[in-house]
Amino acid sequence: MKWSEISIHTTNEAVEPITNILYEAGASGVVIEDSFELVKKREDRFGEIYNLNPDDYPNEGVIVKAYLPVNSFLGETVEEIKSAINNLILYNFDLGMNQVTISEVNDEEWATAWKKYYHPVKISSKFTIVPTWEQYEPVTTDEHIIELDPGMAFGTGTHPTTVMSIQALERIVKNGDLVIDVGTGSGVLSIAASMLGAEKVLALDLDEVAVQTAKINIKLNKVNEQIDIFQNNLLDGIEQKANVIVANILAEVIVRFADDAYHLLVPDGVFITSGIINLKRQEVEEKLLQTGFKIKETLVMEDWVTIIATK
Repeated sequence: MKWSEISIHTTNEAVEPITNILYEAGASGVVIEDSFELVKKREDRFGEIYNLNPDDYPNEGVIVKAYLPVNSFLGETVEEIKSAINNLILYNFDLGMNQVTISEVNDEEWATAWKKYYHPVKISSKFTIVPTWEQYEPVTTDEHIIELDPGMAFGTGTHPTTVMSIQALERIVKNGDLVIDVGTGSGVLSIAASMLGAEKVLALDLDEVAVQTAKINIKLNKVNEQIDIFQNNLLDGIEQKANVIVANILAEVIVRFADDAYHLLVPDGVFITSGIINLKRQEVEEKLLQTGFKIKETLVMEDWVTIIATK
């Protein structure tokens, strides 16, 4: 089967919304090549440091690559993607070069090319993310291993917004908690919450592909008994009260359903919000405070922010 690789040269700020646009358009995998990876300082208390090949990264900015099947609708799909990306300017996203190129790859190349970017990474004091095709031996007896195959859904588990979300869950989740994961993507946050002792996790995502892939990852990590997952638009129609609600999605979306999250949390419940670029931080904080939340803690990594708020 033939696949078309669509490549967007943009900024780190625009990676998350562009990734969402690509998956909504039917993309079957995403690769992110960030020039910052070549120069950023890494803390050696958790992660492994790899020798990166500069030839695999742009000289500046970020290249987001996605894969679409070659069919009679490809031209229309590409134009819809371009239009949706350009519309991000209306939300004050810096698109950088915003250069879009198209090339063709075969099925075998698509299935393996992106895997070279993804290795076991210890992202916190308790969690290590391991791709399913890698061998990894735990370093400590209390280390949690999350196996992921992110090829068809959102997130590899190593993006700053995901890392901070998991670190926030470590601080908050207690044995017996009920957790709601809004926009579960690959399911990594739901898996982490269940490993931290949550009695039940409700995992929600609007994207059917993400739901199916999350189900696979949840079963792979043997936590399917604790996690219920289904397709849903944010918290629409949800009535189950929760101790913790976590959402690693766009700032604009968090603002839209903050009131619903407040309503569903028990007294002293916690709302963990991530996926927030720094320039959107004030907007989210103001909405949370207006809704009735108290901001307990804020985590910052690179240009990304995660907010822990209590009811």
